Amino acid sequence: MSELRETRLEKANALRELGLDPYALHFDPTDRMAQLQNVHADLPNGEERDLKVAVAGRVMARRVMGKLAFFSLSDETGTIQLFLEKSTLGESFSKITALVDAGDLIGVRGILRRTDRGELSVKVAEWTMLTKSLQPLPDKWHGLADVEKRYRQRYLDLIVTPQSRETFRRRALTVSAIRRWLDDREFLEIETPVLQSQPGGADARPFETHHNALDLQLTLRIATELHLKRLVVGGFERVYELGRIFRNEGISTRHNPEFTTVEVYQAYSDYLGMMELTEQMISAVCQDVCGCQTITYQGTEIDLTPPWRRATMHELVKDATGLDFHGFSTREDAAAAMEAKGLHVPALADSVGRLLNEAFEQAVESTLIQPTFVMDYPLEISPLARPHRSKPGLVERFELFIVGREHANAFSELTDPVDQRQRLETQQERKAAGDLEAQALDEDFVNALEVGMPPTGGLGIGIDRLVMLLTDSPSIRDVIAFPLLRPEV
Repeated sequence: MSELRETRLEKANALRELGLDPYALHFDPTDRMAQLQNVHADLPNGEERDLKVAVAGRVMARRVMGKLAFFSLSDETGTIQLFLEKSTLGESFSKITALVDAGDLIGVRGILRRTDRGELSVKVAEWTMLTKSLQPLPDKWHGLADVEKRYRQRYLDLIVTPQSRETFRRRALTVSAIRRWLDDREFLEIETPVLQSQPGGADARPFETHHNALDLQLTLRIATELHLKRLVVGGFERVYELGRIFRNEGISTRHNPEFTTVEVYQAYSDYLGMMELTEQMISAVCQDVCGCQTITYQGTEIDLTPPWRRATMHELVKDATGLDFHGFSTREDAAAAMEAKGLHVPALADSVGRLLNEAFEQAVESTLIQPTFVMDYPLEISPLARPHRSKPGLVERFELFIVGREHANAFSELTDPVDQRQRLETQQERKAAGDLEAQALDEDFVNALEVGMPPTGGLGIGIDRLVMLLTDSPSIRDVIAFPLLRPEV
């Protein structure tokens, strides 16, 4: 590699000696590759079209055959062939064939020609070196076989793997489609603080930092929920925020410490209203991004056409394990029954409701392939959700599961400030006892509830997991441009 780099440095110096800057200031393309391919699809083989074009991109491959040369030039939209002949370029032909390598960025001007073999080409009349690449692309490069290198050097992955570029294009389209869908329904996006003195809105361990000027301990936000609810208290009836969230947790194919969510709050709605909003929005986004509502994920067909299946957590656990958690009056009874079924009983799961959630995660979650709203969660694991209108001990909460993964979480929001304080105090006790993910008591949030929040439905959707679904990506690192990775040894 060092010898190849030295050779390319010599070529850069040779360009300078010829009065050519190997790192140009600008170039003005008139067309992009995909546009040329589409507009001039009717050009017959072996013919030219006397239309002057200018294109710019990266040289992906090159073949020099005496007085002819063929380069493959790619931009963001696609690839086109460059047809170079000495009779047209004169002395410039030897310069481009000697000094331009695969990986270089060049601009060319010429006319269109379709070769006898049917390849649309630019017959080059003049060329400009735009950026001399000092590190060559590997031979026979069809994508990075080293998965870790794909993530660590994403720029290389994007250069040589069209599917990676398509994944991030679809991610951008997904984000735009969500914003457009919400904006069209009069939701306002309002930004909330990333630096917070008191993290809240989720069970998660925060990242901690320090503000020097104020000598103040701060954390990065673990959710946008509590500040968006403050906005509802203040009179905004439909608000949302699409942004980055930070949780000091492990890394896996499903988790990255820095990720993206959209949280949506609608006054005078409830969790049933949020179900309708969720399935309508996601199916519409899928239609916009994928052109249909039935997609394939890792070989399995997924139908996102509404309405989606609805089932309670109790029903799903009973169907999967035979255990009816309605019948357990004590934690000990539930634990014994779980152990008899071969399920793990964590020590921190200190109530029947927490054990119900454990049984769901172990026996049910991975089986929910088609879109399923899992409804009516235990109160103990839902400190911000409203008590169920007809089921004691439960709350009006759902999570959306697709392909065995949680994609959304929603509540009928708790608006009773006294109840909310008691629940957060219980969470604070758990934190003091060693549960690093338990929520703390946010006094200002409780004070906002005392001012009065209308009945409200709230929803959070994980953007990264949704993009995984819409791009058939097996790992969250495939849809985050620059995921956090362990340092190389």
